[in-house]
Formats: sequence, structure tokens, C-alpha cells
Amino acid sequence: MTDLDLLHFEQLKRDVQAQYLKEHTPSYDDISKWKGIDIIYFQEDLRKKAKGNISEKSFYTYFKNSPVNKLPRIDMLNLLSIYAGYESWYEFKKQHLFAGELLKDEEEITDEDLIEIEKTVSESLIHSTNEISGQKQDQKATDNIDLQKSNTENQTINQNQELQTAINTDALKPKKSFIRKNVWALVTSLLVILTGLLGFKDVIFSKTYKYCFTDADRGVGVVNTIEIKVIKENESPILYKIKPGECFYYSTKDKNLKMQISSPFYEYLEINRSLENAPDEEIIELKPDDYKMAAYYFSIKDANGDPEELKRKRNQLESLISSNAVIYQIYDNNIYGIERLDKQKYITLVTTPTTSLKNLSVIEMKKDNNGKIISIKFKIATDEKNK
Repeated sequence: MTDLDLLHFEQLKRDVQAQYLKEHTPSYDDISKWKGIDIIYFQEDLRKKAKGNISEKSFYTYFKNSPVNKLPRIDMLNLLSIYAGYESWYEFKKQHLFAGELLKDEEEITDEDLIEIEKTVSESLIHSTNEISGQKQDQKATDNIDLQKSNTENQTINQNQELQTAINTDALKPKKSFIRKNVWALVTSLLVILTGLLGFKDVIFSKTYKYCFTDADRGVGVVNTIEIKVIKENESPILYKIKPGECFYYSTKDKNLKMQISSPFYEYLEINRSLENAPDEEIIELKPDDYKMAAYYFSIKDANGDPEELKRKRNQLESLISSNAVIYQIYDNNIYGIERLDKQKYITLVTTPTTSLKNLSVIEMKKDNNGKIISIKFKIATDEKNK
């Protein structure tokens, strides 16, 4: 990578920005100021025109900072070049040469490649030399052993000396009674068993209980994540998160169990169980909050671009969500972790047909006494796998 490559990348970012502005009107013309819904629309346009995607994290890394101090991966450079109207990153650089710049052919071996080749050859030579040296040392050791074996007189003298030493040692050892030996062995065994029981008493004497959850109205599994707080006396609550369709397993030696169960689309439930005669497995019904579930359904409902369906979708959300609702979008990066949206901006986001809406998930949703949604916390997961 050269400084000229970094300058070319800054040129490419300007071309990408200009390409997007031909057909779209983001919040700001400057691509470095885009965020939230602007980035989602750009990702959608990139998927449509270049048949690829960049993650939100990559966007913040390479577009929010200018100039950058490192280049993206070559696949991202090629993707952005295709979006800007070029065949590849190499073709883009070729058409934007600086004065006096000589562009190397794509297949030319770089200095870094030559260094790696030389390093590999050197390591192979050293490895071969070490093997030859090791074989010579093994041969010498074998020769020395053969010479020692030929000296039968020395072997006979050494054997006689070792035998005499063993006899003298046995004669000096004090005799111990058989009973004493067995008593100490018995005491040691008992101590080992007692220590094991003390160390693993919680595991040995505990019992595992299984709790599964179902929708009380529909008789199917719960559709989103469940949070369970286990309350123990004189201890802080222990929080567990259970994915949709999974059961909760809890091991304890206590005689009572207290759980607080909550989920974005279901009513809060508190469970108190006496475990003395409780079954090992139990199904717990959660009552759905139809108001919250309707708001979620209309947020992710695909209108297929039908104007009438989009209009109905907007009207439904208008009636479900309070005008003063507090709405937050959560992001999967450390640069821009959370963004607040007003009611109209949220409705615009979820009524704009993009493939990103299939990844929308609600983290939290609250309503007031009149049934209006007053708080929504959601995120849109990215499809790109970080490499």
C-alpha cells in the first residue's frame, strides 16, 4: 500500500458520493455526515447496483474519517468501484493516475511478496540443515552405545556394585507393621472422599428443573427473547436471556424458586414455586400484549410497494404509537451506538421498502395506561460477516 493508494481511495469516496446523489437526497450531501436511515438507504442502493454490501461498521470506519490511514479489503474496493461505474479498483486507479504515477500491473509480484518467498526458502534450508545435524548426532550416540556394550568387564563390575548397595539399603530400612500401613491408607481415603463431598456438594445435592414457554392465546412458542430474573433472598437478581423456542434450565438445591419473566410482546409475569413436590418439567403460558405485537407486525410487514398497502400500514402505526413516543435505534458498533428518532421518522423508516427491514428486531416496547406505545427500542442486524 502506498500514499497514492490512500489518495485514490479519497477520490473513490467522492465518486461514490456523487453517484448516490444522482438519484437520492440524503440528510447531508457530504457522505461523512450520513447516519442512521441515510446509511440504510445507501446500503440498499449498493446491493441493487453492485450486487454487494458493506457493513455499518465498515461505513463508519472508512467514510466517517477523512483521510483514512489504511485501505479497506480489496473486495470492498472493487465493490465501491463497480458502484461508481468502473470495472474494478485497478481500473479506477488506471483512469485517475496522478502526474508521474506508474501503475503496476495487477499480476506483478510486489516487494512484500518477494520478501515472503525469500523468508520461506530460508526457513526451508534451515529446517533441512537441522534434520541432517540431528541425524548425525543420532548416529554418534548409537556408536557410543555400541562401544559401551563391548566393554563387558565394566558392566559386570557395575552390576555387582548395584546389587550390593540394594542389599545394604533393604537391611537398614525399619520394619513397619501391616496394620499401621492399612490404617493410614484408610484415613487418607476417607479424607479424600470427605473433601470431594464438600467441594461438589452443590452439584451432588442440586436438582435441575426445565421451564418452557408458550403463547397463551395461540398455543405456539413465544416469538421473541425472554428475560428471566431469578430472585434469591439476600442476593442480587440473576438475569437469564432465553432465545425464542428455547427452554430455561435451572439447577438448585433450594426449596423455593421466584422468577420475574418479561418479554417485549408479552405481559410481565412473576412466578413463585415451591420445589419440594414440583415437577421436573413445566410449561408456562405468557399472555401476549396484542397492542405491542400489532405495532411490531406493522413495522416489519412487507407492503410490496403497493401504495394502498403502504398507506394502511402508516395509518395503523399512527394510531398505535403516541405522538410523544421515545424511539431509539441501537447499532452494532462502538462509533455510533444509539440514535433517537421521532414518531414520523420511525414510520418513514419502516414504511420504506428495503431488505433491511427483515432484520428488524424489537428490544423493548412500552405503552401507557391508554394503550398507546410510548417507548420503542429496536435494532437492524447486518447481514455481512466480519472477516
